[in-house]
Amino acid sequence: MLSIVKNDRLLTWIALVAGIVLIVIALVYWIEPAKSLPGFFPGHEAGSSHHHVKHGIAAFLVGLACLAFAWFRSGPKRTATTPA
Repeated sequence: MLSIVKNDRLLTWIALVAGIVLIVIALVYWIEPAKSLPGFFPGHEAGSSHHHVKHGIAAFLVGLACLAFAWFRSGPKRTATTPA
């Protein structure tokens, strides 16, 4: 039982960190043109002044989903009740 609780907390923290990182990535996509994106980002194009708005929207929405997942996983645990 203890390892399940540890894994549950670890998953919550991973989702929280992933959500924050994805929202930061979305901001980078919206602020920087394609030529200024890091080379490992999808959409990096040398010499292009195009902004990847759709990439930013996708990263933002997935980031919000990760944060929502972490929020729901961190709530109080329900206990099984037996009818009287």
